[in-house]
Amino acid sequence: MLPDADTLPEILLDLAVPHQDINDLVALRRTVTADTGVVRLLEECVEELIRDIGEVGVEVPLHERVAEAPAALGPYFTVYVFVAALPHTRAYHRERGVTADVSRRTLADLGRNMAFHRRRHGTGGVEVPQWLTHHFRGELYQLGRLQFERARLGRRTGRAVAVTGLEAMPAEPCLNLHIPDFYGSLSPAACDRSLDLAREFFARCFPHERYRVAVCHSWLLDPQLKRHLDPDSNIVRFQERFEPGRDAGEEPEPADTEPVRFVFGDPDLPVGGLPRRTSVERAVGDHLRAGGHWYIGHGWFPL
Repeated sequence: MLPDADTLPEILLDLAVPHQDINDLVALRRTVTADTGVVRLLEECVEELIRDIGEVGVEVPLHERVAEAPAALGPYFTVYVFVAALPHTRAYHRERGVTADVSRRTLADLGRNMAFHRRRHGTGGVEVPQWLTHHFRGELYQLGRLQFERARLGRRTGRAVAVTGLEAMPAEPCLNLHIPDFYGSLSPAACDRSLDLAREFFARCFPHERYRVAVCHSWLLDPQLKRHLDPDSNIVRFQERFEPGRDAGEEPEPADTEPVRFVFGDPDLPVGGLPRRTSVERAVGDHLRAGGHWYIGHGWFPL
């Protein structure tokens, strides 16, 4: 199920796994393959991950299963699960006509996730294993600057869309936008290119699914950011693409740790010591230090 020790480094590099983790992963491979119980757990995790591959909205409890792995494997066991599932994911991508470049860039989010883990904890591992199930199940794709997840309109966002007269109702297909880190500027030009790529990609690879709207649920859509950032900033201009995805009187969702996690790398950092090197760092930290809160914003726009 796992590639041999000589081939494994090449596969890890294709998945953008940080170089400093590769020797450990190759050495620990023997710990996995020598224990029949661990091999069985690995097979079960892969089976659960790829079952109904391509189906939207299937929850795979990967975080619960990988917790059953021996402590000696630490947080690396998740990496072996994704490596073992890789042939199935690539086969699904080929079946849908996903190009090799898009496939590689999409699955390289494993390496990005591991970089997050090392930045926060100083050790190797996967920061959010559950997040990566969407990539390896064929639900999410990296297309230029943005990631696009095949999803369905929720009740509240669907209601907000329907009010405008657009023919898109709750439970209909939509594309959920995600903004990955370690990918340069969120410039309007980069976002425009990404959206153009997405329109072409999904029409070609998923012609039976009609996507009328894109949605986003993120702290980057918190309207309070406009009070702290320049009107021409990339974040504010990104916000301006969206229509509100919730009723004006609806209670917002507190999310103070979200911007701290994504801007500074660790949601548990003390607010008082947050750096002020960039306009975004100053906006996030100063707002919290002044007693304010950040919230998850919800938005949509027609495709």
